[in-house]
Amino acid sequence: MVKFPWMAARLALGALTAVLSACSAVTFGIANVPALFGPYERTTAIAYGTDKRQRLDVYVPAPDATNETAHGKPVVVFWYGGAWQSGHRSDYRFVGAALAKRGVVTVLPDYRLYPQVKFPDFLDDAAQAVAWVQQHAQEFGGDPHRIVLMGHSAGAHIAAFLALDGALLEKNGAKPEWIAGLVGLSGPYALVPNSEVLDTIFARPYSESDWQPVRFVTPQAPPTFLAQGLADRVVAVSHAEKLRNLLVANGVRVDTHLYPGRSHEDTVAGFSVPARSRLPVFEQAVQFIESLAPRGDPSR
Repeated sequence: MVKFPWMAARLALGALTAVLSACSAVTFGIANVPALFGPYERTTAIAYGTDKRQRLDVYVPAPDATNETAHGKPVVVFWYGGAWQSGHRSDYRFVGAALAKRGVVTVLPDYRLYPQVKFPDFLDDAAQAVAWVQQHAQEFGGDPHRIVLMGHSAGAHIAAFLALDGALLEKNGAKPEWIAGLVGLSGPYALVPNSEVLDTIFARPYSESDWQPVRFVTPQAPPTFLAQGLADRVVAVSHAEKLRNLLVANGVRVDTHLYPGRSHEDTVAGFSVPARSRLPVFEQAVQFIESLAPRGDPSR
């Protein structure tokens, strides 16, 4: 693993947390430098659909000291944010590498964005990616019955929607009962469009009852991990609180972590080596993922 000198790490941390929201190439470069090396294997640009945006990368834990490759490992599918308008899976290599180094098979899909598509087309892309993962998880040493859906910001909206709306997964050939958990980082789970662009992305004939993940909470929801900075100026903490309260009311396990003084970007930046010391979100998320039992396999 590459280790930054103390002063370089401080400078990198400041740059990372200051401009991550702007999706700066320099910022992602800082986050991804330590992720370029380590005990994992990365397979890129695998097609899960016909569109050029329907591609994904897979991060697989390397063989351990006994030369045992990944087998029956938990699988995380991670969607990045970008207001459903921007983003690329390669920018988040630091997420895939961090989880793979901890023994988690990790999949980072791209998905179609506005203006190419609007709601709910990007959700169909995400559901198709989950179907692909369920069909191919064992090829990468993962357990198809131990899949965790994870995302940041708009990506957390996508992950939560799929975890809570089983009909959407079934429509796209995936099995909702195989979803073992949900990890949401700073997500707009009770989304109310507040700009002209969002009003266009989320538009008639659909309404809030169609696009808000909180509307789909049932006792069948998977165990959930929610993380949010209390200084988040992009997504109000009330989104996490509302989802948490509904899950609790339905008897669903929910681990909620609200970080004083932390921003919208901190919850995903915390997965990178330069910013990991700012808050314990990475370790807490890994512990949550490791605690989840497989679901939907009658032989277990």
